[in-house]
Amino acid sequence: MWQAAYGLATRLALPFVLAYFAWRGRREPDYRRHWQERLGRGAVYLDHPIWIHAASVGEVVLATSLVAALVERRPDRSLLVTTMTPTGRAEAIRRFGDQATIAYMPLDTPGATRRFIARIRPSLGIFVETELWPNLIMAANRTGTPLALVNASVSERSAANYARPVIAAALKAMLSCFAFIGAAEPAHADRFESLGAAGGVVAVTGNLKYDQPVNEGRHREARQLRRTWHADQRPVWVAASTHAPEEDELLTVFARLRRRHPTLLLVIVPRHPQRFDDVAGLIEAGDWRLARRSLADSVNEATDIVLVDTLGELPLFYALADVAFVGGSLTPGVGGHNVIEPAAIACPFVTGPHVREWREPLRDLTTAGGAVVAPDAVSLERVLTNWLACPETALRDGRAVRATVERHRGALQRTLEGLAVLLPTDRRTP
Repeated sequence: MWQAAYGLATRLALPFVLAYFAWRGRREPDYRRHWQERLGRGAVYLDHPIWIHAASVGEVVLATSLVAALVERRPDRSLLVTTMTPTGRAEAIRRFGDQATIAYMPLDTPGATRRFIARIRPSLGIFVETELWPNLIMAANRTGTPLALVNASVSERSAANYARPVIAAALKAMLSCFAFIGAAEPAHADRFESLGAAGGVVAVTGNLKYDQPVNEGRHREARQLRRTWHADQRPVWVAASTHAPEEDELLTVFARLRRRHPTLLLVIVPRHPQRFDDVAGLIEAGDWRLARRSLADSVNEATDIVLVDTLGELPLFYALADVAFVGGSLTPGVGGHNVIEPAAIACPFVTGPHVREWREPLRDLTTAGGAVVAPDAVSLERVLTNWLACPETALRDGRAVRATVERHRGALQRTLEGLAVLLPTDRRTP
C-alpha cells in the first residue's frame, strides 16, 4: 500500500522538482545539466560495477578512503559513484575522476530508478551514510542487487519519528533489503535493529570520518603558502564551511579580535559556491582589504581577509590555520559540518551549538581540549582570544585532538570486512 502511494506521490512531484532545478539553474547553471541522468537515462557503459552513492560533498569526502580501498582490492571491477548535488558531483570528479565513473543518482520515481538499475546492473550497491530512497532501494532489490549501508546512523529523535505506523512499515521494508549495515555507534546499531533491520545484518563498524586519509605533506604546503602570503609572523584564523548569516557575526568577532591582535588574518571558506560573490560583497562593505583565492589576488601584510572561493582546498587551510571555526553551527537548521577534518590535521577549533550531526565525535574531541562548542558568538570570541593569546596552548590542544582521531581509526577496516562477503568474486560474476 505505501509503495503505491509513495510511487504516485513521486510521479506527481516530478514536474515541480524539475521546475525547481530549472529555477535554481538560473544562478547555478550546473543544475540545468545532465538532466538525462536525473531521469535514469544517459549512457553509462559499465560491466556490473560496484556502485557507491554519496549524496553531496560531505559524503563524497567520507567515501574517499572507501573508494581507494575498493580500487586496491578489486582493480578488476569498475566503480560508479553517484551524487545528488552539482557540488557533490564536482568533488567526486576531482577526487575519483580517474578511478570511477561519476553520475547523478536518479530522482526517486518508479520509472527513473527502474531505468537506472536496468542500465547499470550493479554487482553491489553501497549507500554512504543514511541515504534511504524507497523506489531506488526497491528497484535494486527486485534485481537481486546486494545492498549495504555504511557509516549508518539514526538519531534518537529520528528513530522516534520513524516509529510512526506508515513510516515504520516503509522503513522496515527498506531496511530488509540491506545485506549489511555498518553502524557508526552502538546506539545507532540498536536503533536500526529496533526499526526492522534483519538480525545479523547490523554491525558496529565505527565512524568512517575518523579514517579519512591525511596528507602528511599538507603542513609543508601550508608553511610555504604562509611564506608566500608574508604571514609567517601573523596569526591566522580560518572560518570554514560558513553559511548566512554566520559571516556577519564572524566579521563582528574579527573586528573585536583585531583590537587585541592587530595582525590577525581571517580566511573565510563559504560552504556553497553560489554564495562566493555575496560573501565578497559583505566583506567589501565593511571596508576590509580582501584577497580572493580564485583571482590569485596577492596576499601580503596589508591584507585583512582572504576569501577562499575555490573548491577542495579546505584541508590545506586547516593546516595553515592557528585556530579555526567550523560553520553551519551558529544558527539552527544546518546541523554543523565535519569537525573531524580539522582535528585530524591538528588544528584546534571552535564550533557553534547547533551541531546535531556531530554530537558524538564532539564528545570525545571536546574532552581532549582542542575542540570547544561555543553557545554564541561572544563565547566564540572568548575561546579564540585565549588560543591566540597563547599559541603554545593552541599547538598542544591541536595535537590532543589529532591523537583522539588516531585512537578512533579502524572503521574502514571493519567496514571492508563487512562488505567482503558481498563483493563480487570476479569479473564474470554479476
